[in-house]
Amino acid sequence: MKPPKGVQSENVGYRPADLARRHGISAQAIRNYERDGLLPAAQRTLSGYRVYTATHAQALRTFLALVPAHGYHASRAVMRAVNGGDIDSALRIIDESHASQLRDRATLNAVATAIGVLTEPPSDGPFENGADWMIGELAHRIGVTPATLRKWERAGILDPARDGATGHRRYDAEDVRDAELARLLRRGGYLLADIAPVLAQVREAGGPGALAQSLDAWRQRLTSRSRAMLIAAGQLADYLQLLAAAPSNGEPER
Repeated sequence: MKPPKGVQSENVGYRPADLARRHGISAQAIRNYERDGLLPAAQRTLSGYRVYTATHAQALRTFLALVPAHGYHASRAVMRAVNGGDIDSALRIIDESHASQLRDRATLNAVATAIGVLTEPPSDGPFENGADWMIGELAHRIGVTPATLRKWERAGILDPARDGATGHRRYDAEDVRDAELARLLRRGGYLLADIAPVLAQVREAGGPGALAQSLDAWRQRLTSRSRAMLIAAGQLADYLQLLAAAPSNGEPER
C-alpha cells in the first residue's frame, strides 16, 4: 500500500532534531513524546541513536493537529490508544469530543436566542406600567411554577427584593429579564449551576446587548475548533493508513 498523499516513503530516516525543526519544537520534546507513548518507539542505530520514519513524522503531525481540536489531555489519550492498537478507544474519545462540541453549539444558540427575546420589550402585564411583579404573576408570564422561581432563587439565578411590610418577593425589570433568560437556557439544556454565571455576566455587562458581543467571540472559537477537528481527522486518517500498511512485526519497511 502506498503512503498517503504528501507523506514520504517509510524508508526515509529522521533524527529527533529533523522532526523538531519542522514543527518549531525542541528535540527533547520529540523524545518526550516517544517516551509518553505519543509516538511509536523509534528504531536505534548500532550506536544507539534514534531513527524516526515517515510513520513517526505522521504521528507527530497527527498529535499536533489533535491538540487544538480536542485538547491536550484527549489528544494524548487518542495517540496512546492508537499506538497501543486500541483504535476503538481512540475513536470513542474523538466521538465524545465531537459530542461536547455539539452541546456547546446548542448552548450558544440557546443563549443567542434568549438574548434576542430579551432585547424585545414586554408586551403585556403590569410590567408595562413600571410596577413590580409578584411571584405568581412572573411565573404565569414565563410559563413556570412559583416553586420553580423559588428554586432558581436558591441556585443564585434570581435575587428579588422583598416587600418591607409583607415580606413578599417583588420582581423588577431586571428580575423579569433574568427569569426569561433562565427559562430559555433551561430549555436549551443548561444546568442550573451553569445558568447563574451567565446571568452574572448579563448583570455585570449591564444587559443582554453587551453579552451578545461576547457570544460572537464564543461562536468564532467554536468555528475555529470545528475547522481544527476537520484537519485533525485528516491527519489521523493518514496515520491510521500508515499503521495499517506497516509490516505485522512492527519493523519499518526498507
